[in-house]
Amino acid sequence: MVDRQDTEYTVTEQCGLLGISRSGVYYVPAVSERKIEIMNAIDEIYTADPTSGQRRIKAALRGDFGIKVGRDLIRTLMRKMGIHAIHPGPRTTVPNATHRKYPCLLRGVKVTHVNQVRSTDITYIRLKHGFVYLTAIIDWYSRRILAWRLSNSLSSDFCVDVLLEAVGKYGWPEVFNTDQGSQYTSEKFTK
Repeated sequence: MVDRQDTEYTVTEQCGLLGISRSGVYYVPAVSERKIEIMNAIDEIYTADPTSGQRRIKAALRGDFGIKVGRDLIRTLMRKMGIHAIHPGPRTTVPNATHRKYPCLLRGVKVTHVNQVRSTDITYIRLKHGFVYLTAIIDWYSRRILAWRLSNSLSSDFCVDVLLEAVGKYGWPEVFNTDQGSQYTSEKFTK
């Protein structure tokens, strides 16, 4: 808001126009030695185990370093340091127990030509207000994406549409590989 390098208006004039005090412009909060010590300890703990969250870091600070602090301060300092616990993402491949499972046909197979092996998968794309799901079919030899679709639901219909598009353009492959998620083992997809 206040530009201390402005040649047209002084800091005093800018502060007067904005209705703020000059001391607020010049004030730089000091970081206490204790917080620096805590941040160094958090960094050491996090470097040793990046899956550590606030609770584990709090326990390690108390046990290993003899530092007693609350989780709120740990959260604030972790945010300031730009670190957060690494944890597994959502499990999006959920098999349906009633669907038939297929054997893996790729063990020992060497991919030597186009249209020999194709693969498909679904991934989710996070948007501001939810997710969309992307499914794509790729040829393993050429690494070319043969067909893809976006959907706002995980129904098997959009997976079938992508399969039909790829087969319509390029024919059937020798082997078609999936992760055996419920969309790919559903009756609609396997017909």
